Amino acid sequence: MAAAPRVFAFRDARWVPDPVLEPSAAVRSPQPVPLVIDNGSFQTRAGWASPDPAVPAEPLLRFRSLAARSRGARGGAGAETQVGNDLGSPEPLRWLLRSPFDRNVPVQLELQELLLDHVFQRLGVASQGCVDHPIVLTEAVCNPLYSRQMMSELLFECYQVPKVSYGVDSLYSFYHNRRQNWPCSGLVISSGYQCTHILPVLEGRLDAKNCKRINLGGCQAAVYLQRLLQLKYPGHFAAITLSRMEEILHEHSYIAEDYIEELQKWRSPEYYENNVHKMQLPFSNKLLGSTLTSEEKQERRQQQLRRLQELNARRREEKLQLDQERLDRLLYVQELLEDGQMDQFHKALVELNMDSAEELQSYINKLSLSVEQTKQKILQAEVNIEVDVVDSKPETPDLDPLGSEQSLEDVESINEFEPLFAEDQPEVEKPVAAVQPVFNLAEYHQLFLGTERIRAPEIVFQPSLIGEDQAGVAETMQYVLERYPKEQQAVLVQNVFLTGGNTMYPGLKARVQKELLEMRPFQSSFQVHLASSPVLDAWYGARDWAVEYMTREEGWITRKDYEEKGGEYLKEHCASNVYVPIRLPKQAPRAAEASAPSRALTSSEQP
Repeated sequence: MAAAPRVFAFRDARWVPDPVLEPSAAVRSPQPVPLVIDNGSFQTRAGWASPDPAVPAEPLLRFRSLAARSRGARGGAGAETQVGNDLGSPEPLRWLLRSPFDRNVPVQLELQELLLDHVFQRLGVASQGCVDHPIVLTEAVCNPLYSRQMMSELLFECYQVPKVSYGVDSLYSFYHNRRQNWPCSGLVISSGYQCTHILPVLEGRLDAKNCKRINLGGCQAAVYLQRLLQLKYPGHFAAITLSRMEEILHEHSYIAEDYIEELQKWRSPEYYENNVHKMQLPFSNKLLGSTLTSEEKQERRQQQLRRLQELNARRREEKLQLDQERLDRLLYVQELLEDGQMDQFHKALVELNMDSAEELQSYINKLSLSVEQTKQKILQAEVNIEVDVVDSKPETPDLDPLGSEQSLEDVESINEFEPLFAEDQPEVEKPVAAVQPVFNLAEYHQLFLGTERIRAPEIVFQPSLIGEDQAGVAETMQYVLERYPKEQQAVLVQNVFLTGGNTMYPGLKARVQKELLEMRPFQSSFQVHLASSPVLDAWYGARDWAVEYMTREEGWITRKDYEEKGGEYLKEHCASNVYVPIRLPKQAPRAAEASAPSRALTSSEQP
């Protein structure tokens, strides 16, 4: 029994602008509670961290980490800047969109300031004077010191925050999902919008020396899927947008447990029909010609016939007038020869690009015949019903100097076949109209997703599919494990933790288990866990940490620490990076450098 056709319509959901929220009294009393911001390259999430049940324990703001600055209007109005959900839809403004991130590291601090302004404004925090709430902010794994320095400078100098804490989003998710029987060690696989990380955690702390990054994520999968479908459906090139590709990845893609075996399944026509997803592109029924009745089609055909007849009659008259003017000019030149005005005759021949009187007489004869032929066609068109489309700009090699449009041979051949076409045309059109096939416009605007459902997310395991010279998740995971003794390897694989928005594909957990089964020793055990909410667990973990450490000093960088130790300073905690201070080479004192040449000078002056 054939399965029902799976036709899905694109939602093309528009982003709803974020409202301006009024913070509750519990946010400021008895003291300002921390503000948790998950600063992701795909999405920014912000909310309050408070043990009070009156404060929602979920992010109040969720918006794309994008900004667009439109040009000023002609009337003199200034440029308008839109952030996040205020954009409405990203596709019309795709060429204006800007992100503060390079991969997963914020580098454009002007755009980062726009995102933070949007967060503070929509959460009801007055950022004009200062932001008197502690800030918990996520950062990239092994974040460069320069990026952290610029972020600390922005928070302390621009917003005057009292203290700030930095942590890794995937470690916050690991912290949130810890259970009572979970070990403190594990191997975190975090796959996001721009990058995928393999993070070993030993005794509750990140082992930064053995962390590995793969420069592939959801963004590259969306671009790859867009190229596949644009090559497959070149007629819908503009309709295959990145936003729709992200929707396909989120709702219709999955990870194959065995990629080659899954491709073999898709070769079966029955399997293809049962599993293909048809994505319906928007279209208009007004363009569907089959909605017209046969009488309406016949009437439309008659109208087109009348328009063609009028057009041809007008073109014939124009051609007759033009040929008559050329003939009159040639006859005038011939009269100069007959009157004996040889100088003017030779000058006129040069202007006509002719060499002799014989050539002139030849053109006169041809034009005379062409004029007579055109007059006959005009008289015949008034009696007979015919459709004869005359080319507006034909050129004949015989009349190049005069720019004539048709030769007599072409005109005669057309006249010979015109009666045949006039007689056969009504008899041929009737059966063709009767067997005309019906065009299914809806099916023409459908994208058939077959192997594309598994090819796009597969690039995380096989980067060579898009030409990337990198190792996949399985190879990188094996490489990281081999850097430890066998005892520590056994401890790490007991808690393989998957988190990040790019790990929400169905079948990913089974694929990682299959890869571990192939690389681990015979009869060894391992455990693979998926985050309860791979997208939001980073924010929930940061909130849990902020509530637990709200009154402690561990992990918080105060303004005094910033002024004394610099913006790149980091206080470590269970979900943070490892702080590696800048080590500058020691320089010799200037006094010693100045005294050394003076000693050499005095010694050379002594006898």
